[in-house]
Amino acid sequence: MKKIDIETAPERIGSRYPGGYHVTGMNKVRKQLADAAGLTQLGVHRLTLEAGAWSGQRHWHSHEDELIYVLAGSVTMITNDGEEILQAGDAAGFRAGNPDAHHFINHTDVPAVLLEIGTRNPEADTTTYPDIDLLMPAGRRGYLHKDGTPY
Repeated sequence: MKKIDIETAPERIGSRYPGGYHVTGMNKVRKQLADAAGLTQLGVHRLTLEAGAWSGQRHWHSHEDELIYVLAGSVTMITNDGEEILQAGDAAGFRAGNPDAHHFINHTDVPAVLLEIGTRNPEADTTTYPDIDLLMPAGRRGYLHKDGTPY
C-alpha cells in the first residue's frame, strides 16, 4: 500500500442529516482515509470540528464498533452518562450493540481534530438516534422517522 495523501483524500463536508438535524454539523470536515486506501471492512476518518461544531447527532450502532482518538484540541463527549471533556491524547470506544448513545461537540474557539475508527457493516447495522426522530436502517437506504416512514 502506498502512503495516503491526506489532502487529496475524499472528504465529506458538513452534514447529510435530513429534517433540519444537519445544522449543528455543518462546520466540520471528514477526511475519508480508509476510502483513500481502498479499505472495505474498516472505516477511518480524520474529523476536524471547528468551533461549535458537533461530530453528529447523538447515536449508537447495532453492529459497528467505534473508537475515537483526539489528535488535537478538546471536545465534550456526551453519552448516556453525561458529559466528559476529551483532550489531545484521549480516546473513547463504543461497542456494537451497546445503546450508549454518544457524540462530540467542540465548545472551544479553536479547531479540534479527531480520528474516528470503526467497523463497516452497513448491511446489518442500524443507527439509532435516541434524542430525535431519526433512524438509519440496516442496508443504508436513507434516513427514516422512528415510525418507519422515510424522510
